[in-house]
Amino acid sequence: MEMQIKPGDKIGIVCCSNGWEKRKEAKFRRLQEILLGMHLVPVISPYIFERGSVESGSAVERAQALMDFYRNDSVKGIFDISGGDIANGILPYLDYGAIAACDKIFWGYSDLTTIINAIYAKAGRPSALYQICNFMYDHAEEQQENFKNTVFGNNETLFQFPYAFLQGTAMKGVVVGGNVRCFLKLAGTPYFPELTDKILLLESLGGTAPQMLTYFSQLQQLGAFKQVRGILLGTFTQMEQEKCKPDVWTLLKRFITPELPVAKTAFIGHGTDSRAVMVGKYGEFEK
Repeated sequence: MEMQIKPGDKIGIVCCSNGWEKRKEAKFRRLQEILLGMHLVPVISPYIFERGSVESGSAVERAQALMDFYRNDSVKGIFDISGGDIANGILPYLDYGAIAACDKIFWGYSDLTTIINAIYAKAGRPSALYQICNFMYDHAEEQQENFKNTVFGNNETLFQFPYAFLQGTAMKGVVVGGNVRCFLKLAGTPYFPELTDKILLLESLGGTAPQMLTYFSQLQQLGAFKQVRGILLGTFTQMEQEKCKPDVWTLLKRFITPELPVAKTAFIGHGTDSRAVMVGKYGEFEK
């Protein structure tokens, strides 16, 4: 996968969802040090830390900071380090024409599912579902090496992950989705992607059976399960940590036909060992 980022390049750091708490300033400095050590030059949005509430800036300000990086030719990639609840607030203020004309990639996960899918729906551009804060956690060394090998070395390491089919043997199509709670914020808006013949990626941090039943019911009522070519399940962190019964696959089976291919991976989601996946890009999965 050819990337535009090379050693020594500038990368934009944004916080389009919840602002970081002030008490995490040392952690933020640590991330900057790691990026510099990887021969990347972080250029920081003025809207990183929360200002009296969850917001680091208004929706308009956060959108403008993101667009400034898209329009800045010296910035070769854009990385969102946030998560939470409020990323969808910036969607009306983005310039999708400018994004469509730009070949740089937006990276983020969790609540940034909203922006990633909006970029595909409105600008036709792929984005990477991945969180670079993983450079600081349990699998930091492996994450940094995978990133460098992929982004600097133009191989697929960061985007390769094991999966197993729960039903069916193959599926192919453009990948959409991400965090299921956040993806469903887009339903009924111009930012919800067309689902016909897509592979639907679903993962979750919080929530147990009641929440998953709610999400799957809404997807069913949207017609999603009749439109997509397959489903890729990532990690469902709380459910898996608490060993919930019924599990997510047992719940999902209530809503889909036996003919719809479904695969499961433990390497896409909120785990510190998570790999990346391109949303808005064609993918093929086979048994």
